[in-house]
Amino acid sequence: MGVTATKLNDVIEKAEVLTFEEQEILLDVIKHRCIEKRREQIAVNARNTLKEYKAGRAKTGTVKELKKDLEND
Repeated sequence: MGVTATKLNDVIEKAEVLTFEEQEILLDVIKHRCIEKRREQIAVNARNTLKEYKAGRAKTGTVKELKKDLEND
């Protein structure tokens, strides 16, 4: 068993001793933290894309043009 699997099993074992209500709270907290991390990733991606666009390194066009461009690569 790898280190990650061992850590995950440790967390699961600790969560199993919590009450049902505590487990629900834990799930809610984890879910919200995952959502926030994903928002942060999207924001970073958006900033980088805007930066590339302003620097003239991003292409614009229609979906049809994008497909054609991807097929040519």
